[in-house]
Amino acid sequence: MDKNHIPLQPCPPARARKLLTKKRAVVARHTPFTIRLTDRTAAESEIDGVEIGIDPGSKHTGIALFTHRAGERRGRYALQLDHRGAQIKKKLGQRAGYRRRRRSANLRHRSPRFSNRARPRGWLAPSLRHRVETTLGWVERLCRWVPVRAVHVERLAFDTHALSAGKPLEGAQYQQGTLAGYEVREYLLAKFNRACVYCGITNVPLNLDHVYPRSRTGSDRVSNLVLACVPCNQTKADRSVEEFAPKAAARILAQAKAPLRDAAAAQSTRWALWQALDQRLPTRVGSGGRTKFNRDRNQLPKTHTLDALAVGKVEAITQTVARVLVAGCAGRGRYARTTPDRYGFPRLRAARRKQYFSFATGDLVRAVVPSGKRAGTHTGRVLVRARGSFDITTGHGRQAGINHKHIRLLQRADGYAYTFRKEEGVSSRP
Repeated sequence: MDKNHIPLQPCPPARARKLLTKKRAVVARHTPFTIRLTDRTAAESEIDGVEIGIDPGSKHTGIALFTHRAGERRGRYALQLDHRGAQIKKKLGQRAGYRRRRRSANLRHRSPRFSNRARPRGWLAPSLRHRVETTLGWVERLCRWVPVRAVHVERLAFDTHALSAGKPLEGAQYQQGTLAGYEVREYLLAKFNRACVYCGITNVPLNLDHVYPRSRTGSDRVSNLVLACVPCNQTKADRSVEEFAPKAAARILAQAKAPLRDAAAAQSTRWALWQALDQRLPTRVGSGGRTKFNRDRNQLPKTHTLDALAVGKVEAITQTVARVLVAGCAGRGRYARTTPDRYGFPRLRAARRKQYFSFATGDLVRAVVPSGKRAGTHTGRVLVRARGSFDITTGHGRQAGINHKHIRLLQRADGYAYTFRKEEGVSSRP
């Protein structure tokens, strides 16, 4: 950023170190690492702008920052957002169970309320709304730190209309051209968790296999297609699933005919995310089939962040990011000051005070322990205690019993736990 906190073009880490060494910049934020120039304004700088690619998912969302010139994309930053929708659903289920038991056990009468059952248009369950709001929050954060010009979001995991239609579609001719077959494959990869249905192996090339072979009146419908590794596919040959795997036939048939409920839920999240983004920034959309096509054409492995880099129309991807920031949704604490037992009755009482020795749970800290069992440098999220013995959760595990005198604050808690990982993955190409 410039000295007036206006976002500038991202720079490499080496240039940031030089600016900090020469005292031409100061650290504005530790994670994601952001600097603020002290001797330059946006009017004196050349700003080309960057674009954001988003690959929404049920558990993880990939976000990529890149520059786009003449159909060529160069990755500048990568972020993986880990959602906690499953935890939200579990907590809501526990609360509902506590309330139901109170009514049925006649411990405290709470009459059921039926006057608030109407749901507004566009309503999403709290676990789904959480995914939309956290992704929107990160897009707004990035817009404060970098000059974002446009957003590319994967609106469809797979085009169900293109799957069912047997003729070219107006506005979607690519489905019947170079991209033919990619939508079906992406649907099956999501449905069977990228594993062979016969032996369960993963991280290997997978083929499309007919439950009932075409030579024996089997069709090409999606309900007749499964994923199989090359050895299983060759061994099965033209036999039916009952003949090849009689013990697993019932499971495979049920899984092949079952609808993809999780994908349907994620689909509604994608649409809500697209509508919210479209009100804020110029937003372009793509499908999962096109993303896979772009990824395979550029020989990229399968990860959420690389999928975000390959969303939409792109000719070539010439540069990727080697280090990915993983932001796990950890929350900002809770309102409840008691911990219930399995029946919903108060068991423990939490302290009313949140800060001890100027630290609060969730702060990003660095501890330099000179000696003892925990000797070394530990950077991560802190858990505070009144007695001054803190725990620090790092990317390598939890370090317990560190004295507050060895700890230095890096960044106040913002509801996320940060770690880094190398960009890696296994391609799902056949």
